[in-house]
Amino acid sequence: MSDSATITRPDTREEQDTKLLPPYNVILANDDYHSVEFVVQVLLKVFAYEQERCWQLMLQAHNSGRSVIWTGAKEVAELKQEQMTTFHEKRGERDLGPLGVTIEPAPG
Repeated sequence: MSDSATITRPDTREEQDTKLLPPYNVILANDDYHSVEFVVQVLLKVFAYEQERCWQLMLQAHNSGRSVIWTGAKEVAELKQEQMTTFHEKRGERDLGPLGVTIEPAPG
């Protein structure tokens, strides 16, 4: 008689559905204080977009009140928002402060 036995173990692996995190939009608000050149320069520095794309985004914010300037993971959206608010436009002694930038969940 054999002392070995076959042990059957249940398959404990579960199928995992990969859930993607919902995307977030970085929103640039229009304001009447900052120059268009300043807005374009900040977009160039933070997002490294082509200059023409930066002008399009700035004009969209200017004409409609807001512009979606980037969409992606929430953590990156928060980082981009923070990076944009580190730039302050100064005119003489006057600090105009940062651009108006918010994040919000992307629709869909």
